[in-house]
Amino acid sequence: MTLQTEYEFTLPQGYVDPEGNLHRTGIMRLATAMDEIAPLRDHRVQANQAYLIILLFSRVITRLEGVPEVTPEVIENLFAADLTYLQALYRRINENGSSRLKLSCPQCQANVEVDLAQVGEL
Repeated sequence: MTLQTEYEFTLPQGYVDPEGNLHRTGIMRLATAMDEIAPLRDHRVQANQAYLIILLFSRVITRLEGVPEVTPEVIENLFAADLTYLQALYRRINENGSSRLKLSCPQCQANVEVDLAQVGEL
């Protein structure tokens, strides 16, 4: 059995770069302890705890198609819907080791499996 450490995703809105190009697909890797600890030393996080997620995502998002480097500035310029989507994906893969979620339909009781990494495509 191999441990999956990287998860492809598609942002619901997408990052619009300074030239107006839209970037939606990327890769998020599992976080390490250092990924969660290191940003706590940053003066931006010490001044505003909400900035932690910006620095954390700039560490664990290893690729955003067409963007040379995922920096804190890139994450700062994501739409709120994309940030919310990435937070849910981050929690899911780091707490459960999978981006898949098993659900039951409340009407017909059918069981379905949803991949949160693909939800942004809808």
